[in-house]
Amino acid sequence: MNNISDTDLKAEILHRRQASYIRLNGGFPIPLAGALYWLILGISGYYLNLANWAQLAFFGSGAIFPIALLFAKIFKNNFMKDKGIVDSVLLPTFISMLLFWPIMIAAVKTEPELVTIILAIGMSLHWPVIGWSYGRATLFSAHSIIRAVIVLYLWLAFPEARLTWLPFSVAIIYTLTVIALLFDVKYLSSIAKRNIRNLS
Repeated sequence: MNNISDTDLKAEILHRRQASYIRLNGGFPIPLAGALYWLILGISGYYLNLANWAQLAFFGSGAIFPIALLFAKIFKNNFMKDKGIVDSVLLPTFISMLLFWPIMIAAVKTEPELVTIILAIGMSLHWPVIGWSYGRATLFSAHSIIRAVIVLYLWLAFPEARLTWLPFSVAIIYTLTVIALLFDVKYLSSIAKRNIRNLS
């Protein structure tokens, strides 16, 4: 191990991160569960007031992971059993993301109208680091950035649609991200196979 250069070590770690990404098809069951969650919130926005919508959103957020596990079982994508080389980054990543909740609590008490935008952006704060763990930081960061920009625009331009169009937009972004992940995995997998053929 002492004889390996920093460049070679970085390349090997990147290779293993991307190998995990390919094995798990980009971990798509999780954003697929997110799409369903936000779709339900968008539909609910036509029937619930802000207070009831927020309660559904808060308690419903706890269902995202179990739904992701269900999707993982349906699609035979057992992301929980796959062990990556940089999995130790996940705990601090999720801790960092969950720190948006004190901001949310303060908003509920003082400025309830901020609930939708804090939730929509706050729940994507971990995406860039998750992307880095897969060696695909650009794609995952794009999800967060596009989501933040669109959510901010809708929140400012269409205040009457904060419980409907805004969550629908997040659901659409999630769905497009799932599609992008599957295409990216296919692309990366084809490169890996080509490299193996060239070496043999």
